[in-house]
Amino acid sequence: MFILIVAAILGGILALALVSIKFLFSEHLAKKFYKIFAAADLFFIAVIVGGWLIRSLVPGWFVAFFGNVATVFLTAQLICGALVICALVVRFFYRKFHKPTKFDPARRRALAHGMIYPLLSLATALYGNRIEKNYDAENFYDVPIKNLPPELDGFRLAQISDLHLGAYFSLERLENLLQRIADAKPDLLAITGDIFDDVHMNPAAIKIVDAFTEKFRCGIFYIHGNHEHFRGIQQIEQMLAQTKIHWLVNRAEHVTSKLFVLGVDYPRGAPITSSNDKEREKIFAESRKNFVDAAMENVPDDAIKILLAHHPEFIDDGAERNFALTLTGHTHGSQIGIFGVPLLPVFKYTRGVVKIGDSFGYVHVGNGSWFPFRLGCPPEIAYFTLKTK
Repeated sequence: MFILIVAAILGGILALALVSIKFLFSEHLAKKFYKIFAAADLFFIAVIVGGWLIRSLVPGWFVAFFGNVATVFLTAQLICGALVICALVVRFFYRKFHKPTKFDPARRRALAHGMIYPLLSLATALYGNRIEKNYDAENFYDVPIKNLPPELDGFRLAQISDLHLGAYFSLERLENLLQRIADAKPDLLAITGDIFDDVHMNPAAIKIVDAFTEKFRCGIFYIHGNHEHFRGIQQIEQMLAQTKIHWLVNRAEHVTSKLFVLGVDYPRGAPITSSNDKEREKIFAESRKNFVDAAMENVPDDAIKILLAHHPEFIDDGAERNFALTLTGHTHGSQIGIFGVPLLPVFKYTRGVVKIGDSFGYVHVGNGSWFPFRLGCPPEIAYFTLKTK
């Protein structure tokens, strides 16, 4: 099913590119570009689908190189197609209200200044792949809490999520990211899943994270995402057991004063995005409830509770129990946004702050990528400061 979806998307990009060529170039040039782009896109589609089938045999350097090249090439076509469609719509309505001077029918078809579209598209694709994808923005939030003990006023924690170690996120980048956060001196670091996503890199990654635990006054707290379950969860937990990392699977730990951090696992069978399947949603809701109930055992009622969960719908469970703060990830913020609004909001909560009553929820946009491109949605380091309400 995954291969079919990817192939359909890539086929749609090819069709959009061929249609765009018709409106950007003269008939003579268009015929040449049809052949070039059709051959190139079919090659990329074949290699991407074939590479997925034999992904365990493909070296990481090849995945990184080819993946970046393919992403820039295909994304540029997608952006160009969108720009051409917008230009055609504008031209259509302009001509409805203005009668332009008659000109050659062949030119009537083509858009003026046609080379601007592919050049702008290529520049945007390169920016999203080479610059924004690799720039971790810093976002700061105050979390007002009723009856906050004075000693917790100003307590600050940082969150990272969805690094997806592998071809597009190196061990060196992980170490640099952790050092940057440690230099900011938050009291605690929360990692909300989908970090240990490469079987070969996971042992070294766990050692790197463990080496930073003492640089945070209250340590590093981690919970599993769905991708850890894909990469050998038993081996990951065996390695975590040898570290000072606080890894939470449906349990809580006392941090300081009345502050407790609760962490839940990723429910197996949970819908990846929002689902219209009523029965599946019911099972998912029941799993979330059971996981949070298990994590709350032995946590005092008057404690200040922070919940770490991978799936953003746990925000509802945190609000239902009046948790002060629920930190989640999983969505990557859709990786593409316009003026801070996600372009593909396929989740109930896709990005940013969610306030329900007195409960504060947050959906982290992630530090890694599903595919190596981000636009209007840079990776982030999120900082939260507890404040007396």
